[in-house]
Amino acid sequence: MLATLWRRAAPHLSRPSHPRAALTILTSHSLTSTTITPTPSPAAKMDAIGVLMMCPMNSYLEQELDKRFKLFRYWTQPNHTEFLSQQADSIRAVVGNASAGANADLIDALPKLEIVSCFSVGLDKVDLTRCKEKGVRVTNTPDVLTDDVADLAIGLMLAVLRRICVCDKYVRSGAWKLGDFKLTTKFSGKRIGIIGLGRIGLAIAQRAAAFDCPISYHSRSKKATNHTYYSSVVELASNSDILVIACALTPETTRIVNREVIDALGPKGVVINIGRGPHVDEAELVAALVEGRLGGAGLDVFEKEPEVPEQLFGLENVVLLPHVGSGTEETRTAMADLVLGNLEAHFSSKPLLTPVV
Repeated sequence: MLATLWRRAAPHLSRPSHPRAALTILTSHSLTSTTITPTPSPAAKMDAIGVLMMCPMNSYLEQELDKRFKLFRYWTQPNHTEFLSQQADSIRAVVGNASAGANADLIDALPKLEIVSCFSVGLDKVDLTRCKEKGVRVTNTPDVLTDDVADLAIGLMLAVLRRICVCDKYVRSGAWKLGDFKLTTKFSGKRIGIIGLGRIGLAIAQRAAAFDCPISYHSRSKKATNHTYYSSVVELASNSDILVIACALTPETTRIVNREVIDALGPKGVVINIGRGPHVDEAELVAALVEGRLGGAGLDVFEKEPEVPEQLFGLENVVLLPHVGSGTEETRTAMADLVLGNLEAHFSSKPLLTPVV
């Protein structure tokens, strides 16, 4: 009955200026006014939920969090301990990334914490064990960044072998006028060894296969694929021209590329790291490059970002990037939307979009 009256009256009624405004209609029988107060929208309820953003990571994400929730910017707080003490009962969500997440101390300091939504696929900055103990949900942003990271891995291989960055400097400096650039190394047909054949590893393999590159891999278990499997990283390196690191960072994979692996790859071999800096024993990598025991490296990640070993700066066989594997407008927006979607799903009691814990 009420719905029918509203449909009939709607053309003659102005829409309320605020969602909480009362709706007044005239009933056809009594001509008396009836006041109805709408249920607050989910958005109206969420704007009081405290969300802690750990560091600057994406302007669109920050703006949307500020619109939809009560946003706290952790990096702007002069005294973190005092801030957490004051806001302990206000913060119900944490948004982190590959640089800053939620360790055990932070989780323990936030008794009302319900969810950690990561603006990254990697979760090495989140204490997953403590989250499970405390019943804190965890999400990340898989799939949407796979293509960009895989594309960049291929780009690094080409850049290192064909000396693309050095060629660019050669032209800009005017050196080309003095003679042709030296010969470089062919990429097509090179043996590609991939550590970690997950989403990103498989995407890299698919792209490399288009260059007629034989693919082999190492992972925790053998996959249902035609690619050659090696049970040890040393064996994989011994049978590869290019070694690509595409696995998650865990205690088991920390420094998985050590001196033994580097020596197995050899003086013509190339290391490509689009995973995490601590996957590689950085001191050993630098020494091998400087001494000529390794042929080259393409690095998007480093052990203590943004610090990079200065010994690498003068090496023409090394390409250095500032952790930009997923750094495109399209992908970062998609990642931000996943973070927002997971938060809104959680606080609306709906299934999470990309649950990890």
